[in-house]
Amino acid sequence: MLENNCMKHLSLKLVGVACLLLVQIPLLAQGIRGTVRNSKGEALPFASIYITDLNNGASTNANGQFEIKLPPGPHKVVVQYIGYKAQEKQVDIKNGWLDQQYTLTEQGYALKEVQVRGKGEDPAYTIMRKAIAKRKYHLLQYDSYQMRVYIKGTGELTDAPFFLKNKLKEEGVKLNEAYTKESVSIIKFTQPNKVEEKVVSIRTTGDDKGSPSPSGFIHQSFYNDQIVEAVSPLSRAAFAYYKFQYEGSFREGAAEVNKIKVTPRSRGDNVFDGYIYIIEHEWAIHSLDLKVHLMGFPITVKQNFAEVAPSVWMPVTHRYKFSGKIMGFGGQFNFLASCSDYKVVLNKDLLTTPEIIDEKVEDVPKAVAATKPSEADKVIEQLATQDKVTRKQFRQMMVQYEKEALKEQAEPKVARERNFTIDSLATRRDSTYWAAIRPVPLTPKEVSGYQRDDSLAQVHAARLTGKDSTHVIRKGKFKPSHLLLGGGYNLSPRTRLQLAPTLAQAYYNTVEGVNVNLSAKLKHQYDSLRRSFEVRPTLRYGFASEDFYAKARVAHKVKSGENSRELFLEGGNFVAQFNEEDPIHPHINTLSTVLFRRNYMKLYEKKYAKAGFAYKPNPFLELSGSLEWARRSQVYNHIDYSLFYSDEREFSPSLPDNFELDDTGFPRHEALMLQVNLSYRPGASYSVYNGTKTPLLDRSPELLLQYRKGIAKVAGSDVDFDQVEAGVNHAFSFGARGRLEFELRGGTFLNSNSLYFMDYEHFDGNRTILSSLKPAGSFRLLDYYQYSSNSSYFSGHTHYKFRKFLLTQIPEVRFAGLKENIFFNYLKTSKSPHYYELGYALDNVFRFLRLEAAASFKDHQFQELGFRIGVATIFQLNTP
Repeated sequence: MLENNCMKHLSLKLVGVACLLLVQIPLLAQGIRGTVRNSKGEALPFASIYITDLNNGASTNANGQFEIKLPPGPHKVVVQYIGYKAQEKQVDIKNGWLDQQYTLTEQGYALKEVQVRGKGEDPAYTIMRKAIAKRKYHLLQYDSYQMRVYIKGTGELTDAPFFLKNKLKEEGVKLNEAYTKESVSIIKFTQPNKVEEKVVSIRTTGDDKGSPSPSGFIHQSFYNDQIVEAVSPLSRAAFAYYKFQYEGSFREGAAEVNKIKVTPRSRGDNVFDGYIYIIEHEWAIHSLDLKVHLMGFPITVKQNFAEVAPSVWMPVTHRYKFSGKIMGFGGQFNFLASCSDYKVVLNKDLLTTPEIIDEKVEDVPKAVAATKPSEADKVIEQLATQDKVTRKQFRQMMVQYEKEALKEQAEPKVARERNFTIDSLATRRDSTYWAAIRPVPLTPKEVSGYQRDDSLAQVHAARLTGKDSTHVIRKGKFKPSHLLLGGGYNLSPRTRLQLAPTLAQAYYNTVEGVNVNLSAKLKHQYDSLRRSFEVRPTLRYGFASEDFYAKARVAHKVKSGENSRELFLEGGNFVAQFNEEDPIHPHINTLSTVLFRRNYMKLYEKKYAKAGFAYKPNPFLELSGSLEWARRSQVYNHIDYSLFYSDEREFSPSLPDNFELDDTGFPRHEALMLQVNLSYRPGASYSVYNGTKTPLLDRSPELLLQYRKGIAKVAGSDVDFDQVEAGVNHAFSFGARGRLEFELRGGTFLNSNSLYFMDYEHFDGNRTILSSLKPAGSFRLLDYYQYSSNSSYFSGHTHYKFRKFLLTQIPEVRFAGLKENIFFNYLKTSKSPHYYELGYALDNVFRFLRLEAAASFKDHQFQELGFRIGVATIFQLNTP
């Protein structure tokens, strides 16, 4: 017992000593701190500070202040600020902090003598041609690298709609106050495109999912053709998008650096404007100071590079500034990233490279001109032995080398791979930890923001998680208001009941008058996300027709890796549109009926039972099918009310008009229908995130095949027909934001011995002011049912998004984020005239709208001009 007590006291003492030492660690820290200013005494915000012997990058804050922890001993410090002469200083760190004040002078530039040929081409073009020729080399000159990245993002809400300002205050969100997020990650890149990121620590409050992020810039390289959908100045197509101007050079250590002005040939979204600095002979990026507009929002990008390994220049500091205004909300976000602790594994095949000759303006020795790129297995030897090569020769060598390297890839179908993990202690670091690890001091405004957020953190977290003080998920209690507004209930940890809001399911049509729908979803998950059981009942009552309807769907889903399976049963007595794709939404029909006295929705009654399946062995192949028995009956109008046009227009019966069928009415009958669908995308490729593969569906076309059969004389069925259809969907991107999307469908009825109008092939028409949610796949002015057919048919849709076209030739229009699109739609059946539409759209109006004008023609005869309003295409889920 005595021994145990002694051991207990000793343990407590050791714990106490350890805690005391941990508290003292920040107090014993040493390094350099101070301010970076210009010759006028003005602070230089976000200046780059690089410790060359440690491969550590850091930065000043918005007030030009810095504080960098360093181990004892001598260190070489390089201070850089774009446009200023870099300053290099040796410091000797002992115990405590060493105050350092740096004053940078403006960079002077020397204009080197150049030989001018032809029409006096600017020497910037030779520099950029060589840099572009060598861009792939800079992407391949290492097998892997690892770095530590500190990111600090500070955002401010500068404006908000007046009617929401009080609500924002209640939520703890104030205008012109700093909201800061910090994180430290270890990032490792491995060729050809594998990124592993582990978040060591993170500090934030609130929900920042809606804020912009700089990750797209940090994880991508300006040596690529595009960076965050903007054309890089080092892209293969750079000369089609940019003009370059040589503004001089300067020496920094042993490197000679060229300053190149980058000017878009056509200003607007997705092109950069500013300066890029290229190292002579290396033809690598030294730094860059660029601006770009994405979706009309301006973004400033600044990067400083350092030689982190022999002849390997990589970014050590990043600065990004996002700003803009949308729907009355205005804000700005500043992001700062410091990269340190670089560990680079060089590609031994590319340790040396030949001198590059620009054959457009420089003399090419005959021996060099006669050189031809070797076969893939000899390229390495050729790169090591050639003293000089032309741009074109070097570029071909690198392409050949990359192809050979990709052949050795273990997973050729994996286009990119990313693994992201968060340390279990990442969110538990306290302010003491951050004070010790943070390479950039907080500004007083950021400190104030953290103090505010810390006081609200517990309340905010409870609001987000929905958990009470005992960390138990609340089940939720039923309230009568939930029938009107909707509500959710956790019946068990794996079972949830969700009531849909009845107010949102109240409609009006001429058959039922006001009709109200009550629906719910009960979902039980057997084992996380792999197996689930779902029930969806729906009740409906029409007040004018006094008809009560009910239906339900029961589904069982199983997911195992990429493989997924679903079985479902569905049935009941309900109303249905003649086109089972439901071309007109009940809310839209309600408005057109009540306001314009146009009852476009055509209904019939269906008592049915349906069974079906869907099988996806992988994301690129899907087989589905269903068997349905239905008793179908005609319905009639029961109400004749509208707010306007009562004396001018008559409501039409609940029967469509059609070219092929004079009377679409039908007697009550039974139908047994079989349908099978096949979807396939060739050329499978994936991105991998944390071991989970995500299919890159936009890289290959979608091929479609469908078969429908009306089965006669079984279960009283009165239908007898066979129909086949084939189709293809795809999209192509061109340059900066140009994109062509198309959808083609064609089919025929092998026989049509007996069928009714709802069995015809119907097309996605539209007669309302609102445009479809599927711009590349729908008609704008076509009647819903006039062209419906039981014969052969073909439909085609094309939709092209321009970067600049008519109005967008004006830079101010492009800077506002507006886009212009054109579309062409075509339809022909064997019994109808040719129908086609030509249209123009002004896209991204007020950041979320699309305004369209379309003209329709029948057999070359103009029919009508119509205007449509839709949601901007950036929010669409088009079939790529």
